[in-house]
Amino acid sequence: MAPQRRGPPRVPEGSSAAERRRANSTKKDRLPQEAQRTWLRTVALGVGLSLITFLLWSSLRIDDDVAEVLARRGEILEGKFIEVPCSEDYDGHRRFEGCTPRKCGRGVTDMVITREEAEQIRRIAEKGLSLGGSDGGASILDLHSGALSVGKHFVNLYRYFGDKIQNIFSEEDFQLYRDVRQKVQLTIAKAFGISASLLYLTKPTFFSRINSTEAQTAHDEYWHAHVDKVTYGSFDYTSLLYLSDYSEDFGGGRFVFMEEGSNKTVEPRAGRVSFFTSGSENLHRVEKVLWGTRYAITIAFTCNPDHGIEDPVLT
Repeated sequence: MAPQRRGPPRVPEGSSAAERRRANSTKKDRLPQEAQRTWLRTVALGVGLSLITFLLWSSLRIDDDVAEVLARRGEILEGKFIEVPCSEDYDGHRRFEGCTPRKCGRGVTDMVITREEAEQIRRIAEKGLSLGGSDGGASILDLHSGALSVGKHFVNLYRYFGDKIQNIFSEEDFQLYRDVRQKVQLTIAKAFGISASLLYLTKPTFFSRINSTEAQTAHDEYWHAHVDKVTYGSFDYTSLLYLSDYSEDFGGGRFVFMEEGSNKTVEPRAGRVSFFTSGSENLHRVEKVLWGTRYAITIAFTCNPDHGIEDPVLT
């Protein structure tokens, strides 16, 4: 019997060829998996960025929504008054019946003086402040005490400049100042239902000039929230007479009554008077001036005759 020929032995399933086929198959499966993971990471990143953007946008919208404009520059107000509950700030001071606030609130009117009178009053401020001015963004001129910002300090302009003051101001300037003060006083008395004769001008009453120059001293940092009755115990009623126009003469610089839930803003307009009781019921601040120059007068009144001051007189 002839011997049978045997073929080459079969290569077992675990051969290198089979392994190569499996490796190639695994590699092909891995590629779409990696691509899928990369895609998922990209999508997740995009969703995250979109969420962050949405949250930032939402927060900005919230800030816008909580600020209500009480008085816009473009409108002419015969008188707007909002009554608010009085704080307890007045309890720590001597009370004067018929004058110490029992009715508290805030008001705005464009009917106290004309824009022409406001321009004349502004010229008084410009003349006085031309003698000095702060190195920072906020300068003051107080015709009562004589205080004038010069550099990082204050000087008494009547002593510092002496007789030269007669060449800067006129008696007509001071008379106009007194007339305007009296009109503001009558407006406050009428709004709060008190006799004007029970109100006394008090200090500090002053012109302010604010621009965007960086603050150099604490006196230049006008933008912090504060309560007038806490800062100046003599204040019972505060008023501001604006001498320049928001968004035309300057940007920023709006007056803000701060309230939980919704701040109330007043946009300055030359000749506009904003007034309010001086306690914590009217916590407020001024926005930073971003450009231009903002002029105003702060005119304060007290019910305590011991804290009263006289009108300025050119001597």
